[in-house]
Amino acid sequence: MLQQSFKKVNTKSFCSNTQIHLDRHTAHSHSISMAWSCNTKVHLGGIFLSFFGWVSSCVVTFVPLWKNLNLDLNEMEIWTMGLWQVCVMQEEGTMECKSYESFLALPLDLRVSRILMFLSNGSGLLGFLISSCGLDCCKAREEKTTLKKQLTLCGGVIFGISGIMTLIPVSWLAYNTVYEFWDETVPEIVPRWEFGEAMFLGWFAGFFLVVGGLLITCSACLKGTEMTTMPLAAGREPTQVQGPLAMRHWSQHSHPKNADLVI
Repeated sequence: MLQQSFKKVNTKSFCSNTQIHLDRHTAHSHSISMAWSCNTKVHLGGIFLSFFGWVSSCVVTFVPLWKNLNLDLNEMEIWTMGLWQVCVMQEEGTMECKSYESFLALPLDLRVSRILMFLSNGSGLLGFLISSCGLDCCKAREEKTTLKKQLTLCGGVIFGISGIMTLIPVSWLAYNTVYEFWDETVPEIVPRWEFGEAMFLGWFAGFFLVVGGLLITCSACLKGTEMTTMPLAAGREPTQVQGPLAMRHWSQHSHPKNADLVI
């Protein structure tokens, strides 16, 4: 009778300790999944913002809407200028455009703006590809967490550089436009160029690229903290299993003594 009672006690304690271990392991896995979900949301948000900024930057590069000019003598015509051509829009809705004849004949600000916008578009595409490979939902390099962190960090930095290269030419041309508009040496009869729609879109594009790059970089830092907490939690798990093993070892030694009592 005593032996059967000891067996029941040992079985109940073993089951209770095993249940506690499973509950703790489930809670730990749930916390890791919550951290992974937050990291993924930040990463995806940064990619969406950067992608929108990159598309806007590509549009700004090619549209002839950087500057507008309204002639007082002929209000039916609106002149627009971009990095590649000058256009005249009639009141009827027709538009005639003329491309620049020579790259070397352009002013310095237009030449540098062309180069920077091309570099911005290329680096934005490269950053999008690299940061997409660093997503947690990407199965190509799922086992290499350190490589994914490096790809994510690299993609965020490239997006930030792309945004800066978009903001520089837009701000430079905006400064020259304001300076020429308020230049007192130019007679008042001469028409003045004003800001076009592409400049405002360029500022928004650069802002979205920089903010998206910062979010992607922050997601890489969050992924690094998650990597440091996982080994610590994994190292504590064996201590939780020692309870059932110790109980089983004690029960093995207690059975002979119980048998002697029954005899």
